[in-house]
This record gives sequence, structure tokens and C-alpha cells, in this order.
Amino acid sequence: MARTLLIAVPVAVIGAVAAFGFWFTVGEGHIGVVTRFGEAQYQTGPGLHFKTPLIDSVREIEIRERKNVEELTAATANQLPITATVSVNWTVNASSGLDLFKRYGTLDQFEQRILDPKLRQAAKASISKFQASDLIRDRNAAISEIQAQMTALMEPYPVTVNSPQIENIVLPERYLEAVMAKEQAREAAAREQYELEKQKLQAQRDVQTAEADRDATKARADGTAYATIETAKAEAESIRLKGEAEAQAIREKASSIAESATLVDYERALRWNGQMPTTVMGGDQQVLWSMK
Repeated sequence: MARTLLIAVPVAVIGAVAAFGFWFTVGEGHIGVVTRFGEAQYQTGPGLHFKTPLIDSVREIEIRERKNVEELTAATANQLPITATVSVNWTVNASSGLDLFKRYGTLDQFEQRILDPKLRQAAKASISKFQASDLIRDRNAAISEIQAQMTALMEPYPVTVNSPQIENIVLPERYLEAVMAKEQAREAAAREQYELEKQKLQAQRDVQTAEADRDATKARADGTAYATIETAKAEAESIRLKGEAEAQAIREKASSIAESATLVDYERALRWNGQMPTTVMGGDQQVLWSMK
């Protein structure tokens, strides 16, 4: 009985191990690489699968998008040394997982051996084409260049790379000081230009005001002169007309006197005040006789 039990237990354990060893599962977002005695045989997708127990083993490889980040030193087009942090997203081609495992091993090994060096190479080559000021103001052109470089470098490999980013750039302190000084000088020049334009505008306003005052004064003077001239003309015309009227009256009187002697007596009568003379001249002009 004891001997039977000793035989039955190991057999049961071996049977259980063999039964459970026939099946394996692969999680979503992964592929399974089945190896036999360490040699990769084939790959499977997510789900439940069969394998040879005790002989086969399974290695899962993630086929979701992964992110790789590298910190590196580079030089800009104007020979300025910088430190940059760049990243890239990459994905294993689902149909090529077995090939990647055979050639490069795990994903971490692929990153260390292939992806990291290629990303540093692409980033340095791309950054070297741009001025430091361009990298500060707008990194999009440099990012597009990194994408083009990485696509070309990774073409032989069973992966897809996309969405590169320059996440950070550290510039030398002396360059930042020079940029700050340049910006301060630019702002000072802009303020000075503003003040000059302001002064110019004020000067133009002063000139326009002076010209307006001059024109107004001239207009008033012209108006006064015109009024004086017109008044003088009117007075001269009045005097002329009055003189002509008086001359005409004298001529008419003279003509009347010439034509009638009684007109003199008529004029004398008009001027008589109704009083008789109080004195009369005698025969001797030296004597005055009183008529009272």
C-alpha cells in the first residue's frame, strides 16, 4: 500500500504539471514568442494557446506604443554647446515580434542596443542644423528634422517610430546672459524710438498749431485791412458824392443868379432875421448914426 502511494503521488504531480503545461495565455497588447529549449519557434497573439509542456516556454513582447527618452549633449549651428532632453514614441510591428526577439532579444535590449544610439544620432544631427535662437523660439522645425532622421535610421528595423519631442534645452549661462543683454538693448532701443516718434509727433502738432495761429492772425489782419479799405472807399465815395452834389448846387445857383437878379433878393430875404439895422452909415464914413 505504501509502495503504491509512493508511486501514485509522483505520477499525479507529473500528470497535473503536464496537464497545466499544455496551455498558456497571452495578454492584450502583447504577442507571445514560444521557445523550445531556448530557441524561438513561433509567435502567437493574445488569448489561450497550446504548447508542449516541459519543453516549450513563452516570452511575452509588448506591442503597445512605448516612449524612449534620452538626455544628450549637442552643438547648434552657431557652435553653441547645449544639453537637450529628447524623446520618441515607438511600437514593435506586431507581425515582426519573432524576428525582433531573435535578432535583439527583449525590448529593453533593443532600446539599449539600437533605439537609444539612433535617437542620439538623429537628435544631434538635427540640432546641429539650427541656431540656438531658433531652437528657443520654435522647435517644430528641429522636431520635424528629428522625425525624418529617425524614420530613415530605423527603416531596417521591425519597429515604427513617431512623435519625437525636444522636451528640454539647457543653454550655457553666458549665452543666456548675452540674450538677456540683447533683449534689454532691443527694449531700450524700442523705448527710445517710441520717445523719438512721440517727440516728432509733438513737434508736428506744434508746427501745425503755429501754422494755424499764423493763418488765423493773417486772416484777421486781412479782414481788418479789408474792412478799413472798404470803409475808406465808402467815405471817399461819400465825400465825392457830397462834393459833386454841392458843386452841382452851386452851379445851379450860379446859373439861376445869372438868369434872375431877384434870386439874390430871395436869398437875402431867406436869411433876414426880421430886424431893422440899428446903425447906418452917413455921408462921412467916419460917422455912425444911431437909429434908435
